[in-house]
This record gives sequence, structure tokens and C-alpha cells, in this order.
Amino acid sequence: MSLTIKEKEQQRMDAVVTKIRHAEAKSQANIDSASHDQQVIMQDFKNNVRIKTGSYSGMMETALTVRQQQTMLQERENNWRRATQQLDVLQKLEKTPYFARIDFQENGESKPESVYIGLSSFTDTPDHFLIYDWRAPISSIYYEGGLGEVSYETPDGKQTAELSLKRQFMVEDGQILTVFDTDETVGDQMLLEVLDEASDTKMRSIVSTIQKEQNKIIRDTKSDLLFVQGAAGSGKTSAVLQRVAYLLYRYRGNLTASQVILFSPNQLFNDYINEVLPELGEQNMVQMTFYQYAQRRVPRLAVETLRERFEESNQKVARLAKSLKDSLSFFKATNAYADFLNQNGMHFKNIMFQGKPFFSKDQIKEIYYSFNSNYNLRNRLSATHESLLKKLSQRVNREARTERVQKAVQDLSREDLSALYGDHPRNFENGDQEMTFLTRAYVTHEFQAIKRAITRNRFININGQYVHFLRHLPDLLDVTTFGLTVDEWQENVKQTVQAIKQGKISLTDVTAYLYLFDKIIGKRGDLEMRQVFIDEIQDYSAYQLALLKEEFPRAKFTMLGDLNQSIFTQENSHSLLNELSTMFDPEKTQVVQLTKSYRSTQQITDFSKDILHDGEEVEAFNRAGDLPEIIVDQDVDRLVTDVIAQLQKNTAEHLTTAIITKSLQETEELTANLQAQSQQVTAIKTENQRLVPGTIVVPAYLAKGLEFDAIIVWNANEKNYHREDERQLVYTICSRAMHRLDLFAVGKLTPLIANVPTDKYHLITR
Repeated sequence: MSLTIKEKEQQRMDAVVTKIRHAEAKSQANIDSASHDQQVIMQDFKNNVRIKTGSYSGMMETALTVRQQQTMLQERENNWRRATQQLDVLQKLEKTPYFARIDFQENGESKPESVYIGLSSFTDTPDHFLIYDWRAPISSIYYEGGLGEVSYETPDGKQTAELSLKRQFMVEDGQILTVFDTDETVGDQMLLEVLDEASDTKMRSIVSTIQKEQNKIIRDTKSDLLFVQGAAGSGKTSAVLQRVAYLLYRYRGNLTASQVILFSPNQLFNDYINEVLPELGEQNMVQMTFYQYAQRRVPRLAVETLRERFEESNQKVARLAKSLKDSLSFFKATNAYADFLNQNGMHFKNIMFQGKPFFSKDQIKEIYYSFNSNYNLRNRLSATHESLLKKLSQRVNREARTERVQKAVQDLSREDLSALYGDHPRNFENGDQEMTFLTRAYVTHEFQAIKRAITRNRFININGQYVHFLRHLPDLLDVTTFGLTVDEWQENVKQTVQAIKQGKISLTDVTAYLYLFDKIIGKRGDLEMRQVFIDEIQDYSAYQLALLKEEFPRAKFTMLGDLNQSIFTQENSHSLLNELSTMFDPEKTQVVQLTKSYRSTQQITDFSKDILHDGEEVEAFNRAGDLPEIIVDQDVDRLVTDVIAQLQKNTAEHLTTAIITKSLQETEELTANLQAQSQQVTAIKTENQRLVPGTIVVPAYLAKGLEFDAIIVWNANEKNYHREDERQLVYTICSRAMHRLDLFAVGKLTPLIANVPTDKYHLITR
């Protein structure tokens, strides 16, 4: 009896799994051997190395022996690490060796070739590939399109081939569950299988379901700026993480994970995605939020947090001033102000010593502006350092000859004298020369804080400088073009000054504050970073993007986001792209639009997109589910009871639930209320918390980028959501749901869903 396709493929997979297990045993033996060698070397080191410090040659011999032992240990450590990484990949391959097969015939070849694609390459002999890495050039055929003539890039240039078979496998623990043959990129049936699975507290790798447009994002190597506008749930973040893995594979040896940085929306999101790259066999890149980047650079000021930013003043003048400070016009004004500082206007602080000015701010200013006009700010500061250090040295010489210092040195203990000598040889020609050395060393140590203040630019008054810039902004920029009068602007400046005096600074202000400081000190930026990824780009201002471009001058940028979800800025794709075109060469800018949403059922996607008025295009993936449900109650107690009933229903259906509130206060109050009624729920109050299994209650500003089986929108009433600029926030909350969406409200429902056709949801009023 002839075997079915599935049985034949299973036979082949069994044979591959057997070879993978052999390779695992070999890797384990290498790990054991490397560990044993390390122990032997350590034992040998203890037994055989003798510390000889009696003579210079003895010390050299000891140093060489120690160095030799260190080199051997390092070599074994590297062997152990390589074998461990290899074993980790093999163990993943054993469970799912591959997920696809393609048959193709290259031009000039006599017969077709079969290629199996998996998480990583695997060979049984050096040139015989049983599995090809999904990032290999040949694998791009699988992702790029249908059957027929195809082309793909190789190290030798573009190759063409005839693709005759595209087969996909659903695999679990080495067993093929289903086989699909398709002429599409990835068959809808396979996608449905994957998308119907329940969500987890960690994002998963999606290499088996990458779509053609996502593949374009992953394999782009030519653009200086790759701009990805993707609908909620379109797989943009997943695709970008696969892009990091692809770039690390493509440029192995020339690009490391430490040269890739991801700016993410919050720390919670970092936790959510932190297993994707290790799952793909790569180290995680550097991850931080813009807030963390800014706070690290201004430790003496408290930068506005995500919560404070979400809840900040919405008064008209404050909103208009923020719009001005976020703009490229303000960025250009900062540059103009920095140019002006070359002639005049720099603010300095006294360098103090024992309660008195050692170098006064007037003295420093005189030195700073004594250099001729062709000096730029960086050179001017460097020359000022040099001049101040020279004056400090002269002062040290004078002070060292005073009676006070001579007496202080003579009174020192043996230990203190030894500290003054340091590593300096003690072969002085006479006592006077030795005394001169010791008195200078004594005063140098006394003035150490002065030297540190000079080299660390502590004489620059950046707070005063930034305030001076703000006050004089109307001389550089017409504030009325932003809808502000000069008096309104100056009133806003007073509020900024007040905040800085209290040790606080907004995220908007800190951006310009940092850039101005960088201009003054001539900071060159991070020259090591090669790839910068910015997620949720819609929540960044043009000024923040300009700052990051200056901070990472040699990096290529990938920016991604959903402009339907801008809850901190009111950007749209056209204005943002226009602003970016002034920072990046349009010829080297690639824009990719992902319009199809895979996260949610069609019913949830259709409901969510109708909340928007003129949003970017969103297309639902054809996955059926229940209509969203809206429950309106007359009091909070009844609403809590109905939420509990919904939670019990979700739990019975094995759905993980997130209850999303408007504010942190609501999160805390609702959690306490639910826990008082014996509900197992966890409040997520800060972005530094970990996502935990089970039901969570989370404020809206912390839910960006996350997804859950079921979403409960808490109290979507008119009081909570009434402003027109909250429309995108409501859309963001609803689009977190994969399988089920329920909105609960007390009293009158939010008017922001008035435009959603009534046949797209169930309404229950009690």
C-alpha cells in the first residue's frame, strides 16, 4: 500500500530528528569536555602557579604564567559557550525541525531540488543541508510569492528558478499534525491554525507565518530609513524582531546584538518581547524606552514618567506650547541659538572650593570668549578646559610652596606618605626634589574636585542656559504661527522654570534640553551603534526623532507604528513622513504599509476601525468570532458584578483577560473591588512590573503593543472618554483583543463609538 504525503514527510522528519539527536549528544559531550578542562586548569592554577614578587623578573614570570592560564580558561569558556548555544538550537529543532518545504529548479539544472526551511540550518555533512535557516537567501522564495518563476538574491547576485511546490507543516514534538500545499505566501489555513491559539504572557516567534510584506521589512538592507506603518495586529513588531535576527545572521562577524538598539513604548513591552530573539537563536539587542534614555542622561532631574505624560495638563496654552516644543521648527531654533552662543550668552557657574569661588563664572566666561570667532562650540569648550587646567596647575605650584603645605606634608603618617608617592619611583636626586614632588602631590590631591569639575563640565549652567533659550525663543521663531501670543509663551516658560527649580522636567522639554547641552559640549554621538529601531513611532515628536538621529549618526533606522494609535501626539503619516524627509535622504527611505490585521477576529477589527474617523486603512483577516458586546449599567456595583460574570465566562473558555482602565487610579480601585469579591486579578501599576499569567488590570497607557485573548474595557462612559483626541486611545484599547471584546459603562456610553454601525456589536442596557 502506497504511503500518503503526510506519512512520507513524517518518515523524512523522523530521519532528520534522529540525526539531530546524534548532534545533541555530541554537543553535550563537548560541553562536558569543556567544563572538565576548565576545572583541570583551575586546579592546575592553584597547585602550580607560584607568586614571585621578590624581583622584577619574578614578577614578570608570574604575570606571564597568570596570563597563559587566563588565555587557556578563556578558550575553554568560548568552547563551552559555543557548544551550549548549539545544544540550545538543536533542542528547539528536535521539537520542530522545519515548517516548510519548497521544490524548485534553477535555470540550467537538470532536476528540481527540495529545500526544507526551519529555525536554523542543520547539516549531516559539511555541504549537505537537511534544514535551511529561514534567513538564508534561498529561503526567501518561500516567503516571496506564488508558484512559477521566482528570483532570489545570493552572494553571487540574483538567481532565477521555477518553483513547483510550496508545502507547509504544522509540527508538534517532531510529529507532523497537518500538511498544506499552497500557491500563496503562507496559506490562510495555516495562519488560522496559528491565530486561533490562545495568547501568552510572552510574544512568540512567527517565522513560519511571515507574509510577503513582512518579508520585505525583514530583508531590507539598502534603506537608511525603513518606515513601517502597520495597522494594530498587522505583525509589524514581530516582523521587526525577525528583522533584527535576520540582520544579525546576514552580517555575522560585522554586527553584534550590542550594536542594535530598540526604543520601545514601555518596560512592560520589553518584558513581553524578550524571548523572541533567544527563541531564534540570537542574543537580545539593547532595549530601552525614550524615558529611560533621557533619565539616564539627566540624573539630577526627574523626567516626566509615562503616567505623568498621559495625565498631563490638557489646557489650550500648555497644548500649543507642547506642540511648538515638539516641532522641527523648535529643533532649528535650538541650532540657531547654539550658533549665537559662539559670540555671546553662555551661562556659567562658579567652581567652588571650601565655600569660595575657585574660578568665578565671570572669569570662566572671559576665558571662553577670549578665543577667536572661528572656534566652534566644541573647540571653544576644549580650549577653555585647557586654559583652566593650566591655571589650576600654576595654582598647585604656588600652593605647594606655601608654609601650610610644607608643614602638612612633614606631619603625614607613613601610610599617607606612601599614598602620595603612588607608583612613582623614589630615586630622587636630593631631599628638595623629593619635597617638591610630595607637596605638589599633596595639593593636587586637595584640588582633585576642582580638576573633576573642569573635566566634567560642571561649570556649565545648563539649567540657566535652557531657560535663557526659552525666554529668547520669540527672537528666533514666530510663536504666533503656533497659535500662541508672546505673553502666553512667557507664562509657559515660567511654569517650566518652576518645574526645573523643583527638580522636574517634562519629556518634551528634556529632548531640547539634552540637544542644547550636546551642542554646547560638542558631543559626537554614539558611533558604535549600527541599527536603531523605534517602535510606536506615532508617540514620538519630530524633535525626539531629530535628537536620536544626531545621537546615532552612523546607524540605519527602522521606525514602526500605527498612526491610528497616537495617544501622545496627533501625528498622521503624511506630516510625519514630511518631517522625516528633512532628516533622511528620500532616495534611501523605504515605506512599507501593513494594512491587514491578523491579531483580532474580523468582528473585533471591523468594530475597532469604525471608531476612527479618517484613520489609516485597516483590513480585517478573515477569522470569525463573536461580535463585541457593550453592557451599560446604571451604577458601579452592578457593573462590577457584570464584569465578574464576564471573567468567569472567559475563564471557562480558557481565555486570558486584560481589563483596561483609563487611569492608574481606576486600576487600583477596580482591582481592590474585584479582590474584595474573591477574584484572582493582578494590577499592573508600573511599567517595570512583569506580565503574569491570569487576569490583569492595567491602565491604557501601559497596554501599548500588548495583546490578550479577551479585553474588557472598563467604564467606557461619556465622563471617561469624551474628548475627540481620545478617539485613537479607545481604538488602541479595543485593538488589543484577539478573540473577545467587551465594553462596560456606567450611565451614558462614550460618544466616541456613535459612528460604529449598530450591527457590529451587541448592546445590553440594564
